[in-house]
Amino acid sequence: MKHLTQIALIFAFLTFVPICSQEIAILKYNGGGDWYGNPTALPNLIRYCNENIDTKIKEKPQTIEVGNSTIYQYPFIHMTGHGNVVFSQEEAENLRTYLMSGGFLHIDDNYGMEPYLRKELIKVFPDKEFVEVGVDHPIFSKKYKFPEGLPKIHEHDGKRPQALGIFNDNRLVLLFTFESDLGDGWEDATIHNDPKEIRDKALQMGANIISYAFEN
Repeated sequence: MKHLTQIALIFAFLTFVPICSQEIAILKYNGGGDWYGNPTALPNLIRYCNENIDTKIKEKPQTIEVGNSTIYQYPFIHMTGHGNVVFSQEEAENLRTYLMSGGFLHIDDNYGMEPYLRKELIKVFPDKEFVEVGVDHPIFSKKYKFPEGLPKIHEHDGKRPQALGIFNDNRLVLLFTFESDLGDGWEDATIHNDPKEIRDKALQMGANIISYAFEN
């Protein structure tokens, strides 16, 4: 009965607060990982999108906890970090419902979170696995063209960058960018001293992700 009540509340909430606003959020999670990393990244990406792809996103991203019911207000949620990630079963179910109801989660590995993340995502999607997003997917051409797929921003282990996704009914609902570190490329130029062309690639790819999340 308690479970049915929770489902009823979720759908009632979705009825009154559809995922359509131009406001985005940072995902706060447990486990000790630095969910708050790259503090200038999302504000810079928001500014870039508002100036270049005609979005009207609120300038300051919100912070939302995985298990919070207000997660449904945001069409796009960003997650990053270097270390451990832990979802409770209730948090995993809330995140799954959000994604299956039209939400979008972008997880950007800031270097080191990948093994922890994979373990916790099994709780969210026990019946699904990551697949590599093909270069022909619209996320690589939504506003800016990336014919070779995800750009390489930082070296990390020197491996090729990978865009890994989870799909529901052919819609990409979760994008995991690995061995790329887009978020570092979104940060203020003085933080990592990346050249302008590298930062431009990161911001353009970020704009494509935002555009896809808003339109699909």
